[in-house]
Amino acid sequence: MPKLLMLFAAINGFLAVTLGAFAAHGLETIIAADLLETFGTAVEYHIYHSLALLGTAVLGFQFPQEKFLRLAGILFLLGILFFSGSLYLLTLSGVRWLGAITPIGGIFFLAAWANLFWFAYKLKS
Repeated sequence: MPKLLMLFAAINGFLAVTLGAFAAHGLETIIAADLLETFGTAVEYHIYHSLALLGTAVLGFQFPQEKFLRLAGILFLLGILFFSGSLYLLTLSGVRWLGAITPIGGIFFLAAWANLFWFAYKLKS
C-alpha cells in the first residue's frame, strides 16, 4: 500500500503543478478574478495534501501494518478529489452547485489529519 500511495502522491503533485501553471498562464485572461482565486485555492490544497500523502506513504514503508496510516492516505486522496476536484470543476464549468461538494472534501482532509495524529499518538517513544 505505501508504494501505491507514493505513486498517487507523485501523480497528484504533478497534476497540482500542471493545473497551477495552467491557471497562471492560461486561465487569467479567460475567467473572472473570483473564479481564478477559487482555482488557486484548489491548487494550494491539492499541492499541500499531495505532500501530506507523500509523507504518509513514506511513513507507510517504515510502518507497513499501520491501519491509521493507510486510512489517512486514502482520506487524503478522497479529500483532494472532492475538495480540489469540485473547485476545479466549478471554476471551469461555472456550475455553482459543485461548491456544495467542496466541504465533503474538507471533512476527508480533517479525518486524514486526525488519523495521522492518532498514528503518531500511538507510536512508542
